[in-house]
Amino acid sequence: MRKGIIGLAAVTAAAALTLTACGDDKKDGASGGDAAAKGKIGVILPDTKSSVRYESFDRPFLEQSFKAAGVKYDIQNAEGSTQRFQTIADQMITNGVTVLIVDGLDSNSAAAVQRKAQQQGVKTIDYDRLTLGGVSDYYVSFDNVKVGEELGKGLQKCLGDKQANIAYLNGAPTDNNATLFAQGAHSVLDKVGTYKKVAEQAVPDWDNQKAATIFEQMLTQQGGKIDGVLAANDGVGNAAISILKKNSQAGKVPVTGQDATVQGLQNILDGTQCMTVYKPVKQEADAVAKLAIDVMKGQKGETNGTTKDAQGKRDVPSVLLTPIGVFKDNVKQVVTDGFVKKDELCKGAYAAKCSAAGIQ
Repeated sequence: MRKGIIGLAAVTAAAALTLTACGDDKKDGASGGDAAAKGKIGVILPDTKSSVRYESFDRPFLEQSFKAAGVKYDIQNAEGSTQRFQTIADQMITNGVTVLIVDGLDSNSAAAVQRKAQQQGVKTIDYDRLTLGGVSDYYVSFDNVKVGEELGKGLQKCLGDKQANIAYLNGAPTDNNATLFAQGAHSVLDKVGTYKKVAEQAVPDWDNQKAATIFEQMLTQQGGKIDGVLAANDGVGNAAISILKKNSQAGKVPVTGQDATVQGLQNILDGTQCMTVYKPVKQEADAVAKLAIDVMKGQKGETNGTTKDAQGKRDVPSVLLTPIGVFKDNVKQVVTDGFVKKDELCKGAYAAKCSAAGIQ
């Protein structure tokens, strides 16, 4: 797995990342009347399979920001295909985007897109995951080493300091974020003398079905003696939980997650998942939108840190945001923020569990 090291700096206040409305809402990304905001912003999202966040949250938040600023934009999803990713990029560059925001499926294909954009004078911004060996001008994400640290601290909180065999289900080996999540988690858990790593494997493409197969093999190989699961996101965590249920161990073995999905939060309310890591996507979308608009206007983007691209041997100017660990006692924060709707989370049998967790 590829490695990266985050250079940290103080995170700017969320208010500094909020955009000021300066144009009319127009259909299909048509611009308002801001003469200084000439150009067009393109956004390529990676897929709809690895996480529900991209279409449910990133797209609408980005659209809201661009419309409020009155700028032209084009947001498309590569649907998990690197070929489609490259085709979308070619079309956007041909159609005149001046700033391109990319959330790559892998570094090789994303780097090729960035180089082509650079040759055409188009500025590029890495969004959510860094393109190793790329030429992006900026990077906007949550501090992904800290995400991993939150996963590690969360599992430690749920396990305590007892003797424990830990299995790691990491994210896709082609995703630099997955490397950083694992790095952060190990930086916490490897220091606990009573913990033993008994299995660790990356899940190709963040595929939940593959995650279930991998974890079932792990559990079999360990004779059922796995005491904690460091799962890199809620989908992977839920896959592990499904296998634990088959073996009558769900709720007895703490499992982590990430993304604060409805499924993950319901698992926490059920007691089958230990915790999740909440990354308020609106903060991230607002930050990248503000940065892209500033760059489109010819201004220098405001950042609060740098990120090391070891493969490209460069430090990328970055906006780094802070993730939040979520347990049963603060699930309500995700609902209060509007990230998850109460009606979706608390339906059916979860109504009483939501009330018990203080979700009104």
